[in-house]
Amino acid sequence: MTASVTRDTGSAVPKSPSRRSGNVLSQAILQATLAELAEVGYAAMTMESVALRAHASKASLYRRWPNRTELVVDAMECVRPYDLAAPDTGNLRDDLLILLRRMIWVHDSPAGEATHGLMVEVLRNPELMAAVRERFISPAIGLVLQVLRAGAARGEVRRSALTERIASVGPALLRDHFLTHSAPIPDSVPVDIVDDIVLPIISPGRPARPARPARPGQAPRP
Repeated sequence: MTASVTRDTGSAVPKSPSRRSGNVLSQAILQATLAELAEVGYAAMTMESVALRAHASKASLYRRWPNRTELVVDAMECVRPYDLAAPDTGNLRDDLLILLRRMIWVHDSPAGEATHGLMVEVLRNPELMAAVRERFISPAIGLVLQVLRAGAARGEVRRSALTERIASVGPALLRDHFLTHSAPIPDSVPVDIVDDIVLPIISPGRPARPARPARPGQAPRP
């Protein structure tokens, strides 16, 4: 269940839960979730602590979200500043930079600290990892793949580069930089990722990868 939320996570939350309902109450809960994530992290965050911060009842949380994981991924999705639509400027480099800069906005936004804590926690929590992969990582890779396919149609990308593995390179390097350096992320980072790594490995002039020797018991690749 996804609800919208204002991006000002520091907004005052009314203290009269009986007067709030619908989207207003959902916004208060999602804002409180982001604040809890930033302050205590996912491991220490509870539905009760979010309800207390939002001045809401636990029942109001559970009516909207069945568990903490669903609540957290909805809260994080609401601060994503873009729709799931691939840019199409007609230039591959520009489209890739637009995508990576959109992703950086989340890390550098007021919810960035919450994002950092969530990314650290997914390494220890398989359930949370699965939710984050489904809601954030896979859609981001899908957008890059769309851009690469458009580039291939223009002759800017070799067809063999149209894989999820290659499309994941840019977003993965951004996540790694954020985890090891935190925010803000300078614009030189996406520029270097695109110019020095992504474009060279997808170039139509890149030599084809040599065939791998078959492992014992495996048929040779054609």
